[in-house]
Amino acid sequence: MESEASTPLLKKETPIVQSKPNNKDFLNHLEAYLAKRDGVDKLLKISRYATKIILASSALPETLTLNHRLKSFESSVGVSRKAFRLGKFVQDVNALRNSHFDSKEELALSLVAYGGEGLYFFVEQFVWLVKSGLIDKKHARSLGLISAWAELVGYLGSVSLKIRDLNRISEDEKRVKMSIEVAITRGIKCEEEKERLGKLIQKKLMKRLSVVQDLADALMAVADIRDGKGHFLGPLSVSIAGLLSALISTHKNWVSC
Repeated sequence: MESEASTPLLKKETPIVQSKPNNKDFLNHLEAYLAKRDGVDKLLKISRYATKIILASSALPETLTLNHRLKSFESSVGVSRKAFRLGKFVQDVNALRNSHFDSKEELALSLVAYGGEGLYFFVEQFVWLVKSGLIDKKHARSLGLISAWAELVGYLGSVSLKIRDLNRISEDEKRVKMSIEVAITRGIKCEEEKERLGKLIQKKLMKRLSVVQDLADALMAVADIRDGKGHFLGPLSVSIAGLLSALISTHKNWVSC
């Protein structure tokens, strides 16, 4: 679906200069990471889905006390994560307000992506109130379905936008590689271009990981809609998808802070 940078563009092997690593003090970096709402949320997500994998794999006997404790832990962490979504829909509203669109297609996809995610976060506040006991549990299924559908629609829009971004990055990468090839042929230094190429390669990797994360989360949304019925929608498959999404998001948040 994306245009790959083909190796024939370079007749010689071009050295790739990756962007310089961020040499922050580990504890200061950790403090900055944990100060973010998403940082704590994703650590909770890792612990929750790691627990769900253990439970879904039947690695522990049902009668074991630890099994019951893990079920209680997983349920409590799930409710805790809902609380982290309070007011989070505002970030999608602001993202739409502050965006500049190059085409009507990009505007439409952004409305789908941010609108779907924003509605998802908004409804999740009421799901949390149901889980907390403030709203009658009879509304749990209907609110859960609205939330899951909104989430799925948001991810479809998000993946479409990111594939467009990947195509743009690939085109930029091709142009930079051609520029480097010309510079090497003429014996001109091209350190800036090599550094830019390294950044583009790193950006493309992060964007691809983000697409994988969205697809994993979309799978979980489909499982919620279909109540876990269907191929690859069982507890173990969904838990693995959840853990994969959490690990990718944790890595992105760690790198960005």
